[in-house]
Amino acid sequence: MDRAMVFDRIRRTLFAGRLTSGQVAGIGAILDRAERAGTSAQARVAPYDPRWLAYLLATAHHETGQKMQPVRETLAMSDGQAIARLDRAFARGHLPSVRMPYWRRDAEGKSWLGRGLVQLTHRRNYENLSGLIGIDLLGDPDRAMDGATAVEILFVGMETGAFTGVSLADVFGTGRTDWVGARKIINGRDRAVEIAAYGRAYHAALDAAGFSSIRRIVLS
Repeated sequence: MDRAMVFDRIRRTLFAGRLTSGQVAGIGAILDRAERAGTSAQARVAPYDPRWLAYLLATAHHETGQKMQPVRETLAMSDGQAIARLDRAFARGHLPSVRMPYWRRDAEGKSWLGRGLVQLTHRRNYENLSGLIGIDLLGDPDRAMDGATAVEILFVGMETGAFTGVSLADVFGTGRTDWVGARKIINGRDRAVEIAAYGRAYHAALDAAGFSSIRRIVLS
């Protein structure tokens, strides 16, 4: 894959002509993960679907506010700041889908607010992803802010359907391409059309750069 072409295309189509070093590093880490030998069920039988990679990138693009680096919910600089912002929004009725404030610290002083390249929230989701990726997020939820860990959460969560029960294979398969419906992997249909447009733009860049010719090497 011609990465220079990928970055040139998305710089113009998605980043208003300029990419920061953090954005380049974050996108590069996601590309590295897609090219690396893997063990997903799909990777055993086929090239890594460029539609999957495009939507992974589009999801990170949206969930991080285009930073392409792990962030806390509300883009806060600390847990305390995020908790305060979420408390204010909740008090003002701006979070109608939230019944219980999941971000408030528990008896151990831990907050299960959103963190990462895709906003991982609620203790049960941290526990589930801990088992799937083999990293203890319950002991230290801030590990979701580590770059490599955040990439793994993004890929494994979306490949397995761990977030909502809907996986990448459910929306991008043989004879099926649903850019708008793919938002169900993360969060119903919230901003689905907007994120679909990001996905198509990333897909166009990957296609122009020859990503479809890359196959994942699966270790036995």
